Amino acid sequence: MTGTEQPWRSGAGCVIVRVRLTPKSSIESVDGVAQSAEGAALAARVRAVPAEGEANAAVEKLIARWLDVPKSTVRVTAGAKSRIKSLTISGETNCLEQRLKAKLSPN
Repeated sequence: MTGTEQPWRSGAGCVIVRVRLTPKSSIESVDGVAQSAEGAALAARVRAVPAEGEANAAVEKLIARWLDVPKSTVRVTAGAKSRIKSLTISGETNCLEQRLKAKLSPN
C-alpha cells in the first residue's frame, strides 16, 4: 500500500473501514485505496443499484468475501445514502488489520 494514510481505524472489537462505493458497475471488486480530499478509502464497485439498500447489502457481502470473514460481521454503520461509507467489521482487531494490510500490499 502506498502513502501513509490507511482507510481503516481500530475500534473496540472491530475495525472501521472507510469505503468509496461505485454502484451499478459491470463488475464487483475492491480496487485498492483511493485518496481524495475526504481521506483514504477502499475503492469498491458493485453491480447493485443504489436503491432500497441494495448497494449497501452488496458492499457488505463484497467486503466479507474479500476479507474472508462471515458476512454477519460486516455492517454499513455510516453513509448509507452516500458514496463514502463506514463499514464496521466485528472481530479480532489485529487479525482484521493484518488481513487488510495483506490484501492491499503490492506483493
